[in-house]
Amino acid sequence: MQGKAHKYGDNINTDIISPPQYMELGIEEASKYAMSAVDPDFAKKVKLGDFFVAENNLGSGSSRETAPLSLKYLGIRAVVAKFFARIFYRNAINVGLIAVECQEADEIADADELVIDYEAGIITNKTQKKTYICSKIPSHILELIEAGGMYEYLKQKHKTGFETGR
Repeated sequence: MQGKAHKYGDNINTDIISPPQYMELGIEEASKYAMSAVDPDFAKKVKLGDFFVAENNLGSGSSRETAPLSLKYLGIRAVVAKFFARIFYRNAINVGLIAVECQEADEIADADELVIDYEAGIITNKTQKKTYICSKIPSHILELIEAGGMYEYLKQKHKTGFETGR
């Protein structure tokens, strides 16, 4: 995976990512307001395949599935942070968005070009010519991501029958 980093700092919570006043809108409309409290142009800047990079405590606050869903809808391919709020991390995976922990995420700058090998656990920063170690994504989580999230994964498994031992 290769893309541009959209970099933010600590404590980017779900209210910032997905403002509550737009939650009644469909995801297509609501995603236009993603991150608007700290970056009003965020939704316009994101391109398909880009990365959302934060530092500590990404996704704290409400258990709001629309936060990772909005990022995914806009084209974010993966979220990278030093530390995730547990519910955000799980919601990201459940909607089919890769979430990678990287203790050196603070070294990544806005607009850096990154290559993420989530199976090997390596982020290459092409802009800064640096490499960072990140969490590896286990194969069972990759199955969920590749299916498009938990809902799609379960639909596929239901059609084909669940495999024994899974």
